[in-house]
Amino acid sequence: MKNRILKYKIIALFISLTLCSSVFAENNIKYLSKGQSSPNAKIEQVSWIAGHWQGHAFGGETEEIWSAPKAGSMMAVFRLTKNNKVNFYEIEIIREVNQSLVLDLKHFSQDLKGWEKKDEKVSFPLVELGKNIVYFEGMTFKKVSDDVLHVFVDIKDKGKRSEVLFEYFRMK
Repeated sequence: MKNRILKYKIIALFISLTLCSSVFAENNIKYLSKGQSSPNAKIEQVSWIAGHWQGHAFGGETEEIWSAPKAGSMMAVFRLTKNNKVNFYEIEIIREVNQSLVLDLKHFSQDLKGWEKKDEKVSFPLVELGKNIVYFEGMTFKKVSDDVLHVFVDIKDKGKRSEVLFEYFRMK
């Protein structure tokens, strides 16, 4: 009987932790409210993103290399590899637009064929800026330490949304 009660307590604890982590996970992604404008910001306020970062996501190895701010922008390249083969690339920029920031990106297959049409891009306007954290619509960068960067992305696939964590470690 005691083992059965302990088993139920463990199951209840697991369910509680799962529910709590789901609630906390939802706080990692933010969106602008209808009619809300992006706050004022300068590119230097996100300079802590600069660097060479590597991690794991989507069952493979991920890599982002971000430049330091210059001329009101930062640029990056992203690569996902699986089984020692490139799965896809991205080119990303964060730039000053209308006294705020916008993150724009384009996806490319392993042979550099664009996923988006020629003049299209995926845009993430700034929602909120804090100390060591920046919320773009659907994408959040959080500086955990000088050598750890978390990027949370709201991924939509087949009508379902999920939050994906990219945990990056600084390459030296």
